[in-house]
Amino acid sequence: MLASQADIWSTKNFAFAWSETLSQHEKRRARLRKAVEKSGANALLVTNSTNVTYLTGFTGDDSYLLVRPDGELLLSDTRYAVQLDEECPELDVSIRTSKVSMLSEVAKAVQSAKIARLGIEANSMTVALRDQIAEKLPKLTLAPTTGLVEELRQIKDKGEVARIRKAIRLAEKAFGVLRATLCPETTEIDAAVSLEHQMRLFGAKYRSFQSIVGVGPRAALPHAVPTQRRVEQSDFILVDWGANEGLYLSDLTRVLVTGKISRKFERIYQTVLKAQTEAIKAIRPGALAKDVDAVARGVIADAGHSRHFGHGLGHGFGLEIHESPRMSAICDTVLKPGMVVTVEPGIYLPGWGGVRIEDDVLVTHGGHEVLSSISKELEEAIVR
Repeated sequence: MLASQADIWSTKNFAFAWSETLSQHEKRRARLRKAVEKSGANALLVTNSTNVTYLTGFTGDDSYLLVRPDGELLLSDTRYAVQLDEECPELDVSIRTSKVSMLSEVAKAVQSAKIARLGIEANSMTVALRDQIAEKLPKLTLAPTTGLVEELRQIKDKGEVARIRKAIRLAEKAFGVLRATLCPETTEIDAAVSLEHQMRLFGAKYRSFQSIVGVGPRAALPHAVPTQRRVEQSDFILVDWGANEGLYLSDLTRVLVTGKISRKFERIYQTVLKAQTEAIKAIRPGALAKDVDAVARGVIADAGHSRHFGHGLGHGFGLEIHESPRMSAICDTVLKPGMVVTVEPGIYLPGWGGVRIEDDVLVTHGGHEVLSSISKELEEAIVR
């Protein structure tokens, strides 16, 4: 029998109302269940703590999430009983005591759910844990999966984008203070510590990663570890930093001019800026990550510096500083609305120094939005 138009609309309205009542975490778990079913597994044991946080909102560690077709069970211990009740009260939880091992807790949950084929996170589960589960449950089939949760994490929802925006603002405020207080005797370590201190003062939970600070020749090291080298020992300084607003991160890079602008520096700086500008213009839904990388790489190659740009153009980030998609020459990922990536081309000349300019960019339905706002024009990079 054909349904009436009223019945159809009633069903649609119910589905819409139902979806609106779901929390963002519940929606993520619902999408994951579909991915698990498609993989051929009966359930998925999520052991990556970041993935557990993404799916539940729980920010503790040493806890696993068993995702079944009919629901989920969070396996944790007595240290987190109160925290679990505060952060994810809607979840079913199994709290073990110190007399019960996590392995035993996993075995109990799997057997209780009558799971025959258990998906595991091959990217994060250790071989030792896999072997222990196999020994504990010899009749269980373990099915390695790759990136089921990570693929979901590529697309940020509105709440995630808002938190990333906050992380960027915190980082930018701290950079403003660093720039205003930079002096000739400031060391790379001083600059890094100042940035991290200021981010905390402005409300950040922590830094996104160990801040990278390189004065002059040390700017040629893409991941330079801060030293006692002073600002006055060169004419420019590279700073790569980010803030952790509580869960979500930011990642920015700027080069400040603290001395004379040589023709060589200006030429390299403008090349990197052009490479970044053109690459950002290429970001839109449907574009391939490797094609965006090629745009920046082409600009740098045309300037004669192809061998001085050895890393990928950028990367996704969010709960972790390096997430999918990778913006590189070998990444076939199709960019989609909701992805947030860094765009950070660079030119590095050993013995002379390096220039890298990095911004955080959101892929939108209409193209893209640059979320970071610190000026990168050469004139604005001069510290007077």
